[in-house]
Amino acid sequence: MKQNRSNLALGILLLLVGGWLLVTRQVPSIQEWLDDNFTWPMYTIGAGLIVLLIGLITGAPGMAVPASIIAGIGGILYYQNATGDYASWSYMWALIPGFVGIGSILAGLLGDNTRRSLSHGLRLIVTSAVLFLIFATFFGGLSILGDYGLPVILILLGLYVLARGFMKKGASDEAR
Repeated sequence: MKQNRSNLALGILLLLVGGWLLVTRQVPSIQEWLDDNFTWPMYTIGAGLIVLLIGLITGAPGMAVPASIIAGIGGILYYQNATGDYASWSYMWALIPGFVGIGSILAGLLGDNTRRSLSHGLRLIVTSAVLFLIFATFFGGLSILGDYGLPVILILLGLYVLARGFMKKGASDEAR
């Protein structure tokens, strides 16, 4: 089993490097874009990918969770560095539970209690999205919804809670 995971990690690494080399040879503007846009937050994203790769090589699917957190925070830092919008941290922190959810889903797909991990991951992503939308609305980072942002978010959250309640009730009725 460990040999299969090592082969999986090596295969993915070779595919990524080969694909990158092929793409940069065919479309040189991508390499130029990377030269212009490769900034310090990319090292944080790369660290997350290295943690994921270590988890694949050692056969520890749970390493996908910290890898997702590290890479996700790197993505936030990249956005803030590119736009200069450092005040966005007042609501961007709410994405971290979503990164845990993504890591949980990855861990499930890599063989760590798949059904439970997928369910837990999706729940965390929804929670994170709701928190993000609420805080972004309060702190002015989400102007796309305008004056209707908070009411729309509350309605969507209410629908989600009702749907979960009905789904759980339906599942418990079937069990009887």
